[in-house]
Amino acid sequence: MREQLRRRLRELTGITAGAGTGPLLLPVVLLGWAGRAIGVMGRAFGGARGAFGGARRAEGPPFTPLVTRATRLERARLVRLLGVEIAETWPAHRALPYLTCRIALAALAALVLASLLVSVVYGSLLVWAWLVFSPTVTVPSGIGGAFLLFLTVQGMSGLIALEARLAHHFLGPSERETLRRRIAELADSRAGVVEAITEERRRIERDLHDGVQQRLVALGLSISRAQRSPERADELLGQARREAALALTELREVAWRIYPTVLDEAGLAAALETLAERCPLPVLLRAELADEPPRPVATAAYFVVCEAVTNAVKHAEAREVAVTVTGRPGRALALRVADDGRGGADPAGGGLLGLARRVAALDGHLDVHSPPGGPTVITAELPCA
Repeated sequence: MREQLRRRLRELTGITAGAGTGPLLLPVVLLGWAGRAIGVMGRAFGGARGAFGGARRAEGPPFTPLVTRATRLERARLVRLLGVEIAETWPAHRALPYLTCRIALAALAALVLASLLVSVVYGSLLVWAWLVFSPTVTVPSGIGGAFLLFLTVQGMSGLIALEARLAHHFLGPSERETLRRRIAELADSRAGVVEAITEERRRIERDLHDGVQQRLVALGLSISRAQRSPERADELLGQARREAALALTELREVAWRIYPTVLDEAGLAAALETLAERCPLPVLLRAELADEPPRPVATAAYFVVCEAVTNAVKHAEAREVAVTVTGRPGRALALRVADDGRGGADPAGGGLLGLARRVAALDGHLDVHSPPGGPTVITAELPCA
């Protein structure tokens, strides 16, 4: 709720700034078009002189730096306040048409702000004017103001969308730049997936070497000693049975860490419940899943929670862990794992970096907030579409 309020205030600031820059853009646009006309005339005159021999190259239109600077200021407003993604560079000839259209949007923004002010004034009648005016006057005016406020908020969202479409149309990113950026992202995610698979293979090898292999070696030694010492055969065979049972338990643990079969059999919620039951720390699990997510998304979500809980147990000295998983049809699957440990988790560490790569391979996003002293909060969003 607090984040939503901050975003709305930031958007209101951006709309207000856009309305205020409209009158300032008018002389820039007029000078820009005048400079472009002068430039066209200069090129035509230069061409005519060149026909009669040796004209110097025509210079670019005047006031171009002024138009470029105004466009960069508009881009900074869109990126920082309205959250619109705009390319850092754009074709020079598109800046002036963009600023021209921006003046019309500035007038529309001023109208939206005026409506917002009127709606706030009339809507507040329900609060402060009840004792001053008659209720028969106050209530209808207050209800009308509240309805106008609702329409104005919707108008703000529409205005922001219109700002984004206008900026994308004139300033980009272009289709070629978008494709180039997407190719670079896919190449990075592919390299990350390869590295994550390699790291996972190393971890499995360590688990087998340090756990199951040692148990099997001890089992073999017990059987060999039983063959050499018949008088102690019963004792050594009993020890061998215990080692075999421990090796089987270790092998099941390794198999569970590689991939839990319950994820395929009963779904993500059941797999997380099993993980919570196996954890030595209390795990407060809240899973709100309207539908079972796709298998790759469910697998990535499970391993994000598993790695986060494992880190809390091994490194954070936490007393409890809270896990929240929410998913709605057609929306992203949201994960949140929080512990009350000492914090200081390194997002570039092997385990968390592998999770970030696994999530990025699905076009998701992983964020780690772990200040020294705690708490550690790991959030992830995985698109389900």
